Amino acid sequence: MVSRSYRSPLREEQARQTQRRILDAAYALLLEQGYTATTMAAVAGRAGVSAQTVYKTFGSKPALTKRVYDVTLVGDDEPVPFADRPEVVALGRETDPRRLLAGYAALGRGLLERLGPLLRVLLAGARAGDPELRELVDTLNGERLIGTGQVAARLAGLGALRPGLSQERARDAIWTLNSVEVWSLLTEQRGWSGDEYAEWVGRAMADAVLPPG
Repeated sequence: MVSRSYRSPLREEQARQTQRRILDAAYALLLEQGYTATTMAAVAGRAGVSAQTVYKTFGSKPALTKRVYDVTLVGDDEPVPFADRPEVVALGRETDPRRLLAGYAALGRGLLERLGPLLRVLLAGARAGDPELRELVDTLNGERLIGTGQVAARLAGLGALRPGLSQERARDAIWTLNSVEVWSLLTEQRGWSGDEYAEWVGRAMADAVLPPG
C-alpha cells in the first residue's frame, strides 16, 4: 500500500486568502498607528479572524511584519523569489555598466515607492529603541546589502569598476545611494519626481564606482 498525500485546491486558496487579509490588515494598522501599538489581536480583528489564526499562520509580530515587508517589496504574494522576478533577471543579463546601474536605480525607485510608507514606520520604531524593530531593520539592511553586493560583483565581473576601487567599497556606495533615506530626502522633502530621482541616483552610482567618461 502506498499512502498518498491529499491536497485540496479549494482549501489552499482559502488559506491564501486568509493570509492575504491578515497581511492587508497588518499593513494598514502599521501605517495607521505604528509598530508598538499594532497588536496581533488588533490585526486579527481587522482581518476578521481569530488571534490564534494569526499566530498559527505567522508565529510572531516580527515575523508577520517581515512578511508584510516581503509582500510589499515584490508587490504581490506569489511564491516567486525576488531574484527570479523577470525584471531582476533581465537586469542581471545587462552587460553595459551604465545601463546596468540606471536599470538598478529604476528598479530601486519602484521598490521604494511601494516600501517607503512602511519603511518610515519601521525606521521610526527602531530609532525609538524598539529592540524587535532594530533587529528587523538590521535584517532588512543586510538583505539590501546582499542585493547591492550582487550588482557590485556583476560590475567587477565585467571589469567595469574604477581602478583602485574594491568590490566591497563599490557595494557600499551603491547601497548608500539606493537607501530609503536618500529617496525620502529627494522625493519627499525636496519634491523631486520619481523620474528625476531615478535618473540622478543612476548617474550618481555610475560616477561613484565607474571610471570617468
